[in-house]
Amino acid sequence: MVQSAFIRAFQSLSRFRAESRISTWLHRIVVNEALMRLRSRASAEEPSIDDLLPTFVEDGHQTRDTVDWSENAEAALERKETAEIIRRNIDMLPDSYRTVLVMRDLEEMSNPEIADALGISVNLVKVRLHRARQALRTLLEREFGDKP
Repeated sequence: MVQSAFIRAFQSLSRFRAESRISTWLHRIVVNEALMRLRSRASAEEPSIDDLLPTFVEDGHQTRDTVDWSENAEAALERKETAEIIRRNIDMLPDSYRTVLVMRDLEEMSNPEIADALGISVNLVKVRLHRARQALRTLLEREFGDKP
């Protein structure tokens, strides 16, 4: 993205007016390029995560019990490859869900900060974060198995 921004700046160099500093002008080009990339990703069709989300019966309970694999996960965390397994599964999430999950749980940003950075509402951040965590749990259950 930065390379694309610098190419765009080079192509537009003749239009640069020295009314501002060149660093300010370049910064704006990079920001615009980043925003264009985010918009193009948002408009691209993402795969559905509906099949990874839990289903519920009329009384509000899940149709199947959540598997408690925490002890398996704790044992696996002692091994170096566990971090890679988790990262690989996070990477399997659609972009919009993965982005919110990484910003919140790994970068420890607040929901309002995430909403501001992505240009979406705080409520949408909460929904995406919740769904991303549920989907990630389903993916990790597949990795760690149903064993308690």
